[in-house]
Amino acid sequence: MATIAHSDAAAGRRLDLVAMVKEAGVTALVALVLTAPLVGIRTVEQSGALGYQTDFTAVAIAVALVFLGRIGIILNREGMPRPVFWISLLFLVVFALPPVYQYLRPMISDTLPPLPVQDLHSVPLLLIGAFGALWLLLQSILVQRRSRASLSRQERDRAMDRVGARVQRLSVYVGPILVVLAVIFPFTDLASRSTLGVATIVLIYIMLGWGLNIIVGLAGLLDLGYVAFYAVGAYSYALLATTFGFSFWLCLPLAGVLAAGFGLILGYPVLRLRGDYFAIVTLGFGEIIRIILINWAPVTGGPNGINNIPRPSFFGFPFDRSPPEGVTAFHQLFGLEYNPTHRIIFLYLLILALALLVNFISVRLRRLPVGRGWEAIREDDIACQSLGINRTNLKLAAFATSAMCGGFAGSFFATYQGFISPESFSFIESAIVLAIVVLGGMGSQLGIVVAACLIIGLPEAFRGLDLYRMLVFGLCMVGIMVWRPRGLLAHRDPTILLHGKKGTSS
Repeated sequence: MATIAHSDAAAGRRLDLVAMVKEAGVTALVALVLTAPLVGIRTVEQSGALGYQTDFTAVAIAVALVFLGRIGIILNREGMPRPVFWISLLFLVVFALPPVYQYLRPMISDTLPPLPVQDLHSVPLLLIGAFGALWLLLQSILVQRRSRASLSRQERDRAMDRVGARVQRLSVYVGPILVVLAVIFPFTDLASRSTLGVATIVLIYIMLGWGLNIIVGLAGLLDLGYVAFYAVGAYSYALLATTFGFSFWLCLPLAGVLAAGFGLILGYPVLRLRGDYFAIVTLGFGEIIRIILINWAPVTGGPNGINNIPRPSFFGFPFDRSPPEGVTAFHQLFGLEYNPTHRIIFLYLLILALALLVNFISVRLRRLPVGRGWEAIREDDIACQSLGINRTNLKLAAFATSAMCGGFAGSFFATYQGFISPESFSFIESAIVLAIVVLGGMGSQLGIVVAACLIIGLPEAFRGLDLYRMLVFGLCMVGIMVWRPRGLLAHRDPTILLHGKKGTSS
């Protein structure tokens, strides 16, 4: 079997070329299966009829880039970063130069000749190639500086844990700064209807991530049906507001209580299950809620959902331009000129306050005995039972608290959208929230914020790439998981240690 000498690694270590090509080939085959229908075939309108166009050149380029990228990953993994560094640098220059030149040409001079990248699909492919080359370049630098290829998996995990611990200590200072920046953001020139809308959606998912983190990150229970509590909160608010005319400030706690009640209903019968069986039951519960919402049409509206959901007011002062007689509007109360963005800013600040409330509840509970009990269950369920810890009550508390947070987020989602339907609460929502928790690092509050910004905000940042937007998003996600397999800021720091608590004697 063909082998080549390995100059960067330890003496006597060899690289299997056949295995390397085989692994890269399998990866390229997967890329071919995914990109052929998504990129190679596009539907177009032809003479009033629906037709299609093929672009298999773009598919071939994408597959070749995946093949070469996998080769680079293997070489970095096996301790050969030097050739990866120089080849990645060359590809970065080749791929990045045309888009940068085409972007700067109108600013420099219109007389400069354009480069042959006029096809709409050429620039996104070049940008994807440049991003992949940049990522391999940075990875090869890290391998050379830290000698990551010679470390064992345990050593890598410990190194990542030290980074997470350092970030967690800095979060005491970074957190308040981020909160202040988030508060002043809607009053800056960067704020617009679109950016405030994206920021509001990101905050909703941050709130959901912090809620799910109580079950997954602290208690160690894999919940795949978290969207059920999200849906219960949304429909509870919608039904109470449209049927009984309750205000937002009354519906919000009621929606949280109802979602917590459903959390207890789900939690009690499934506490005997563990691992995959527990996850499957929670997944089934989420689907049951969705099917009930579809079929219980007299109450939930069925597939048509519920519309005309009332929007929240500023403690009884609506944001209308012309309020009813005898009612003072928000802009009239403060002597301002009417502006429709007042409502958007208020909703943004409202979800920010709700998210901070959920974070405060989660952090405080973690330091209480119930939070330490959740950590003990996560680390060793059988040992907790042998010590006489009431696992049933602790798990029920985790379910109820997490479900309440999901209910809060669902109630805000209903009033923010003004319309809800079962399609908004499919399994993919649970998967996205779980991905945020896992990617950020289970148990890490700041990591969830970073992961939510990446998973929700990154697709919006690449919206201009059209068909390649989700491909770039997937590439970024794969790169992050390869770089940080335990999560961006993973660190499982126990609240109380055996011989003291973080510098305090016990």
